[in-house]
This record gives sequence, C-alpha cells and structure tokens, in this order.
Amino acid sequence: MTMSVVDVGSNTVRLVIADAEGGVPLPVHTAKWKIRLSGQVEPDGRITDASLRQLVHAVSAAGKTAQRWGAAGPLAFATAVVRHAPNRSEVLRTIRSGTGVRICTLPGEVEAELTFLGARRWMGWQAGPLALLDIGGGSLEVAFGRGRLPDFVASLPLGANRLTREFFDGQDPPTERSTRALRRRVRHQLRDVATRIRWEGPRTTVATSRTFQQLARLCGAVPGRQGPFAPRQLARSDLRRCIDTLAALPAAERAELPGISTPRAAQSLAGAVVGHTVMKLAGVKTVTVCPWAIREGVLLRYVEDGPAWWTEITERGDDAGPAAGVPLRIATPTA
Repeated sequence: MTMSVVDVGSNTVRLVIADAEGGVPLPVHTAKWKIRLSGQVEPDGRITDASLRQLVHAVSAAGKTAQRWGAAGPLAFATAVVRHAPNRSEVLRTIRSGTGVRICTLPGEVEAELTFLGARRWMGWQAGPLALLDIGGGSLEVAFGRGRLPDFVASLPLGANRLTREFFDGQDPPTERSTRALRRRVRHQLRDVATRIRWEGPRTTVATSRTFQQLARLCGAVPGRQGPFAPRQLARSDLRRCIDTLAALPAAERAELPGISTPRAAQSLAGAVVGHTVMKLAGVKTVTVCPWAIREGVLLRYVEDGPAWWTEITERGDDAGPAAGVPLRIATPTA
C-alpha cells in the first residue's frame, strides 16, 4: 500500500510518499515547497492573501505528485501557524476548494501524541520510558510515555519563530535584555511540564524537528548527508555554549555556521534558548535526535488504527485546531 502525507508547516509544505507494506512507512519519495509562511503573517497571525495563494499552489502540487505516484490520500494537515490564525476557517476552505485536498489542523496535543508515536517506533522498546521534545515554528510539544502512545502530552506557545517575532523583532543581533526576557518567559511557561518530566525520570529523551536537527549539527553532530541511521545526539552543555555564539551574531552570519540554514537563521537563537531551557529544567543532559516525527506518526497511526481515526480528525473540520490551551493534558492511550 502506497500512502502520502502533506504537512503544512511554518516554513515549508512537505510531502512524504511511503510504502506502508508490512505496517512500516518506508519513504519512496519526498518533496517540499518553501513558502516561509510564518514570516509573512499579519501581526495578529492572520494568513495573508498572498500567502494563501502560495499555500494553494504548494498543496495542489503535492496532491498531484501523490497522484502520479499512485499514493492514497494525501493525509494533509497544517500545524501551529495555520492553527492559530484568526482566519483559519477561511484558509482551510480555500485550500480544499482550490486543490481538492481535504486538509485539517491538528490540536497541539494531538501533534505531540503523533510525534511521540513516530519516535517510539523509531527508537524501539529498548528506549524504555521515553520523553519527547519537539520545537516547531509556532509551538513546543512535549510528551512522556512508557508504551506506544504517551501517558501525558503538552503543547506550549514556545515555537522558535513565534518567540523570535515577539522578542527580537527588528533586532539583529538581539540585545542581551531581550534574550534575558525570552529566557524568563520560557522558564515560566515550562516549569510545570519540565517538573513532570523530571519526576518521571525517562530512560531516553528524544528530540525531533528541524530546529533540533540544526542545533545538533551546530554542536558537532554528523551532517544529514550521512543518512537517518547515523547516530546523532545533542548535549545540553554544548547547546549552552552555542547560545552565546548565536546571540552575538546577526542572522546573515549565523547562516554561515554548520547546520544553520538561511531561512531558519533568525529563529535559531530562540530555538536554542527553548531547547536548552527545557533540557535544564527537566534534568536532561543529552537528547537523541530522532529522524521520525509527526509525518511518520500520522502514517503509523493510520496504518495501525485504520482510516476511521483519520476520518474522525478531518470531520472535526475547522474545530480541530484550537489554540494551544491547557499546558498539560493527560492523554488516554489506545492499545
């Protein structure tokens, strides 16, 4: 069975086409369209008409590519930037009518559950009690669990791009005062979630997302060209030293550092502060960088639980994407 998933993120629209024979989604083709959505929204988070046209074009191209590969789906979803947009309903309707692809938003806590599932399947049962950290453009997802799905999840408005706009707008490089203010905000909002992680004492902590991948590369991990099976770790002590480096440089010079891409250079400092703070408060010294995340989690959940699960998500329509609400939620895993 050939399946496809489309992920509308803060910077790109990504398509993964996978062969799910045997219950393991092995990618056979990937594609991405750079739209840099989070950098073009209105001050209140509204998606502009120009950005919406880009979205329609990218999702349409992704849908047509999936058809050419004979893939079912696509299972299409949008993450925090669209989820929090005041005109979310209009955006989703326009994409659906303009592309024929039924797209939905996922609540942040559902994102955390699905990302946890992807990480669990990649790491295996030998990982033991597992904690997950995922820094997106608009939100931070945290999860912990001993089984297939997490025992608790949290979604917090601590995305790297969101915090960059809020604290560093017009500052390149940012001032020490702004960086301190950012760190205070992150510490305050992470306190309860990090305390829970510390109390659980996970055997393994994994980090997903491009933000963590680039920070790990900056701190000395092997480059992506060595493939997904190359082990990659990120030490908290190394990340702390890299924060000082990032804080001293303008975005153009950060983009010359190992691992830091030009589109993400401006938000790399905020991402590093969030990553270091959550690791410190949770008592985590080292994380393993995991290549599987939410897209693989969506495919796995569909394969393992059947199409009824996805139908339930999409039929919620525009109500499937509330803003990140309660910072901590106890999940109810299914067997």
